[in-house]
Amino acid sequence: MGGCFSKPKPVEVKVELSLLEKEKEVDGLSPNGKASPFADSRPNGALGHGSDDDSTPLPLYHKPRDYVEASVCHVKDLENGQMREVDLGSGRALLIKEHGEFSAIAHKCPHYGAPLVKGVLSKGHVRCPWHGACFNIATGDLEDFPGLDSLPIFQVRVEKDKVIIRANKQALQSQKRSKPMARCSAVINSNTGFSHVLIIGSGPAALVCAETLRQEGFTDRIVMCTMDRHPPYDRPKLSKSLESTAEQLRLRSVEFLQDHDIELLTEKEVVAIDVKTRSVIFEDGLRMEYKKLFIATGSKPKTMIYKGQDVENVFHLRTPDDANSIARLANNKNAVIVGTSFVGMEVAAALTDKAHSVSVIGIETVPFKHALGEKVGKAIMKLFEVNRVKFYMLNEVSEMVGQHGQLKEVALKSGKVLRADVCVIGAGSIPATGFLKQSGIHMDSRGFITVNKMMQTSADGVYAGGDVVVFPFPPRNNKKVNIPHWQMAHVHGRAAALSMMGRAAEIKTVPYFWSAMFGKTLRYAGYGEGFDDVIIQGDLDELRFVAFYTRSEEVVAVASMNYDPIVSRVAEVLGSGKTIKKRDVEMFSKAWQDWRHFLAD
Repeated sequence: MGGCFSKPKPVEVKVELSLLEKEKEVDGLSPNGKASPFADSRPNGALGHGSDDDSTPLPLYHKPRDYVEASVCHVKDLENGQMREVDLGSGRALLIKEHGEFSAIAHKCPHYGAPLVKGVLSKGHVRCPWHGACFNIATGDLEDFPGLDSLPIFQVRVEKDKVIIRANKQALQSQKRSKPMARCSAVINSNTGFSHVLIIGSGPAALVCAETLRQEGFTDRIVMCTMDRHPPYDRPKLSKSLESTAEQLRLRSVEFLQDHDIELLTEKEVVAIDVKTRSVIFEDGLRMEYKKLFIATGSKPKTMIYKGQDVENVFHLRTPDDANSIARLANNKNAVIVGTSFVGMEVAAALTDKAHSVSVIGIETVPFKHALGEKVGKAIMKLFEVNRVKFYMLNEVSEMVGQHGQLKEVALKSGKVLRADVCVIGAGSIPATGFLKQSGIHMDSRGFITVNKMMQTSADGVYAGGDVVVFPFPPRNNKKVNIPHWQMAHVHGRAAALSMMGRAAEIKTVPYFWSAMFGKTLRYAGYGEGFDDVIIQGDLDELRFVAFYTRSEEVVAVASMNYDPIVSRVAEVLGSGKTIKKRDVEMFSKAWQDWRHFLAD
């Protein structure tokens, strides 16, 4: 046995709880899990990495009642490469054995709460089975995105062949922690028109950039400005959970940002950048100078040309307010979705249990044909049809027909007229870079900002990341590509911050995204642009499959539904720099555990 792909032996875990009567010595901590005296317990890394909440590291010492101890298994119950979720009475932890040593960390991914025991363990980190985030098993630190928080770690020792975990109770409950951050050391007047770092945008690239700077010890002023009126929120959830409020979707609270001296300016639209004077001009006339500038403005909806542009109840889904309005107006009404993008299709799925009817208009023969291939697209299309969604493919809108200013019908170029009380346009997006046209910052013909591997633009002191950039992608021989994924934006934000600090690191992540429709989740890893073949294993009709996208006999991407954690496994292989060939897929498709040879040291 062995390897994170094999099934662990059934183990009856006897939990023995004991609250410490006195604090143990913290000096002389031994390597994790090695047989040692009682005082030689190891906390999976540096002390103080656990957390009582999502923002403050634990103090070095706690009262004994703050801790719980549990004997969770026999030393031989886990083989190397295995993980086990264990109960400590006050909460659960993930026990890991790798290279003969034990470690223990929080058992849930802080991003969306995925059970990490179902993830992939390899070379000192565990990868989330749902969205691919990676955590160091010794420190709990977040090593790859998505998400903002790291994991608390717990002390492990072996005594009389029993594995004993000692954990802070609040850390067990919170299951997450934030890395320590520096504070701004300068006395700043908020009206001062200068910021050492000015960030345009408030999405994941912007937020991760700001937090990384503080985590790396940056003590000067950071200002983050956004056109949005809300603090940073989880935008991918907008199309999946239309009734969620900005408060429910928030990534960080205003208080969190204030506590870490990250200034947030909302409802601030940038209209121009002067790179010569290193200044940004806002629509309201405010002018702010910068030393370093990070542009992370994301994308905006493609412009569609049709009659009736002034008709109400036609939406581009951009904000929680838009989502809430769509859900309210569609209740027992007729909804029309224009476009078969992931956002458009997710909205269609979310409306089926609210609207009287849901119609989807698309210009391709099947949804997702370009991204996922025709076979996978057809299978997903059937799922929608079973749920009463009507498709009008190879079609375009000619007119939004209104009555007293309110939408009543959507007329198609084919002559078909659809009843409509609310319409959502999800026909793709373009980079939000219009304000840069006179800046001198280099952009390609499509309006994407070109950056180097350190996220630097053509202008001195100006960086960019997220959906607005094309960047050198190592797996494609550093060809400049645009990868508009939520996860990739996180990566860009961190890379830009490190570059600003003079600690540039090459991007080595594997692109990862997901989509949720009718309670089913599609996961995707890699960069499949230009794939020339798709190898499908499993059952497309049952939507339990894995699809390997190949280019010149090499696997470049993978997608799956109901086949966890195969996408994270493949991401781990690709992330290690190894190549998967078509023949590998054919050889190991019926025994996924045999893929462990790719991950071997």
